[in-house]
Amino acid sequence: MKLIIILSLFSSLLLSQVIDKKFILGGVEVLKGTTVTINIELPKLYNTPTQLPVRVIRGKEDGPIVFISAAIHGDELNGIEIIRRLRKLEILENLKGTIILVPIVNIYGVMNLSRYLPDRRDLNRNFPGSQKGSLAARIADIFFTEIVKKCDLGIDLHTASIHKSNLPQIRTNLNNKYTFRLATAFEAPLVLHSELRDGSLRAVAQEAGVPILLYEAGEALRFDEQSIRIGVKGIVNVLIANGMLPDVSNSKSKKFPVVVRHSAWLRSTNSGIIRTVKGLGDTVREGEIIAYINEPLDENIYEILAPYSGIIIGKSEMPLIQEGDAIFHIANFKKLKIADKKILYFCDDALDDCEFIDYNNEEAIE
Repeated sequence: MKLIIILSLFSSLLLSQVIDKKFILGGVEVLKGTTVTINIELPKLYNTPTQLPVRVIRGKEDGPIVFISAAIHGDELNGIEIIRRLRKLEILENLKGTIILVPIVNIYGVMNLSRYLPDRRDLNRNFPGSQKGSLAARIADIFFTEIVKKCDLGIDLHTASIHKSNLPQIRTNLNNKYTFRLATAFEAPLVLHSELRDGSLRAVAQEAGVPILLYEAGEALRFDEQSIRIGVKGIVNVLIANGMLPDVSNSKSKKFPVVVRHSAWLRSTNSGIIRTVKGLGDTVREGEIIAYINEPLDENIYEILAPYSGIIIGKSEMPLIQEGDAIFHIANFKKLKIADKKILYFCDDALDDCEFIDYNNEEAIE
């Protein structure tokens, strides 16, 4: 009898330790049911102290730990606004687990309106980083060690690079059933299979057992309201699908996005002034004219033709073009009528019918 009581007490002690497992980030303990802002020390910008601001929201119950990051490239700003709106949602009061919000990973780049760090390195090619490496390597090491390695999942928010724009899309490994399920739950118009790049956050995190969804939407140095709204709603959808928030949606209304395995950039065959006649989200047929290139005082006009049928998911926003420049990013997809309907739905109807009311109360950015 005494042995049973001792074993019972021992089991209860172990259970309480599991239940009350501490969560510490940046040397700060975050208790259940609390929200804490933590500033993690970064290398100084010359003689100016620099910190990485992080908001941790820990639910009253244990559950998965998810980080949501933005501005790894300092000129990609949509994600900053997505995180600002996300943290205000009342539905997060029912959070099970923990979310770590990092609205500006590349502080240095944002201050300089630059994709890159002051040493001209791309932070997203320097993971996992090192404590004794370049500035990029040191920042990558801090972010990866302090945040990424503590998580079960990540959502990384991006836009297109400078002078380009992207249709809202999720990029992930379609061969991974878990990330594929979450990618389709996000409800961006399109899900694209994306191979890993050496030194990228997604590649290194995957090796460490932390899968990442990459949300690409909009243009560098610009806020895009549609991209922001899809991003906020998508993150909530992923948290619901991951069992961290209650499902407040009508399951009958859920639709499957366009899923694409192959895409490519179409490059210019001539230099000059470009007039695009197709935009983001438009479907194109193989051989269809999608742009014209000419010179101001030259009567010659060069036609740019779609190399295959598909969907325009990225495009250049510059009217001046050089031979070899990327013009259109086209996803290879043959069922064009289906694509038209799905893209229209996810870019318009799905936003208007959002189930959590406070999401729609935010004033639109014009």
